[in-house]
Amino acid sequence: MKKILHIDSSVRRTDQSTESYNSISKAFGRYFIDSWMSKNHQDKVIYRDLGLNPPEFISQEWIAAAFMPEQQRGKKQALVLAQSDLYFEEVAQADVIVITAPMYNYGMPAVLKAWFDQIMRVGKTFTFDLARGDFPIEPVLSGKTLVLLTSSGEFGFGAGGVREHMNYLSPHIKELTKYLGVDQFYEIGSEYQEFADDRHTASVEKAKRDIESLVKQIG
Repeated sequence: MKKILHIDSSVRRTDQSTESYNSISKAFGRYFIDSWMSKNHQDKVIYRDLGLNPPEFISQEWIAAAFMPEQQRGKKQALVLAQSDLYFEEVAQADVIVITAPMYNYGMPAVLKAWFDQIMRVGKTFTFDLARGDFPIEPVLSGKTLVLLTSSGEFGFGAGGVREHMNYLSPHIKELTKYLGVDQFYEIGSEYQEFADDRHTASVEKAKRDIESLVKQIG
């Protein structure tokens, strides 16, 4: 039995009567999970909708507590780190992590960045040792697979695309996921949402086919 951690980050819902108001990235996430569970009934899914239940932003108190040796922390520090600890345990237990993320202003939603900030902790997700020289940080976790499902209003953000240089979404997330213990990274997404034409329709349908193929490959 595998454990799947499913993280949504769009602020949009999926139950609006007007279809164009609904989140595309969340729909991709649901499509992936439904496809996965249809062939892996025994697996367990942990779900978080960060758009509807945003993580707290880290603070000076959070930083002080995170860098304080665990044996020296009191109830106050434990409370400050409670959300971070919960998120970390969910990541640590997961075999597969599914993150859905629309492109907001060419980067990730603020709630997703806040989630990463809560999880990235010395002694938890990484170790820090100056004996390693100029590269003192090393991940702690390993062996996980991550699937990133994205949507964007424009197009050409992939390798060689006309807007590749403007893509601060997937490269940033891919770089951070090594500290979630990710060894295998996959990305599927749709484009052209703001154009609302046949290109967008084709892009969404292709993303769904790619999701089905990926589930067959890794599921």
